[in-house]
Amino acid sequence: MSANAKAARNGRTTSLAAKIFLAIVALYLLVPFVTTFIYSLFVEWTDVLPSGFTLRNYIELFSNVTFWSSIGRTLVLCLVSVAITIVLLLLAMYVVVAVNRKLGRAMQFICMIPYALQGVILSIGIISLYTGTGTILSNRMVMLFGAYTILVLPYIYQGIRNALNAIDAEMLIQAAEMLGCGRFRAYVQVVLPNIISGILVSSLLAESIVFGDFVLANNIAGTNYQNIQVFLQANMDRSSGLSSAIVVIIFLVVGAVTATVLKLQSGTQKSKEE
Repeated sequence: MSANAKAARNGRTTSLAAKIFLAIVALYLLVPFVTTFIYSLFVEWTDVLPSGFTLRNYIELFSNVTFWSSIGRTLVLCLVSVAITIVLLLLAMYVVVAVNRKLGRAMQFICMIPYALQGVILSIGIISLYTGTGTILSNRMVMLFGAYTILVLPYIYQGIRNALNAIDAEMLIQAAEMLGCGRFRAYVQVVLPNIISGILVSSLLAESIVFGDFVLANNIAGTNYQNIQVFLQANMDRSSGLSSAIVVIIFLVVGAVTATVLKLQSGTQKSKEE
């Protein structure tokens, strides 16, 4: 057998082993979701097998306007806070990449601060600082959007920074300048299209953070702007089956948003290749 044939055979074996391993990991990660889904379809599960099959929990949720409103509010929180953070970071990273790279360390330090801020500390700090000021910042909704903008800052920053480093943005801007293009125009028309994938991936992580948060929404807005986690908490004492159904739908909504973003990313990569 030739060396090329052996290499091809080893490559196929490695690929098959990798697929099997990924399948096992995927099944393991899906066990909690599948268990939760099964529990949501039965009245009780006190024995080896659940008993009392019912669709009551899903029928109740699908007819509950408050439930869908809470999902809509969470999506709005996610989209607005992530969009604000992306715009602010892209403008700030322009200064770092095209004006003064020495500001990069200070930028990184500032963006990493939210890692050390627990949700309770952040929410209480924001409320204490802005409540009673008589400005637009004292509005609870403005505070909540601002809090989520801070919360997702480190995750989106890491994605954008890694994407900029991967394409060597400074070199691209310098090359564009040599061709007579201004720095900001080069940043917008040359650099940003090449980091769309990094922005979308970091947005997915930020989306999961916002969907999974309870502390900020509960402490700052409470029932005035009830997100999905606050709604889940309010219904946990009513029925464990209903709570499980809520978790399943949250998972499916997040999965749908993730699939949409990944589809956009795939479309962006194909257009770049063409």
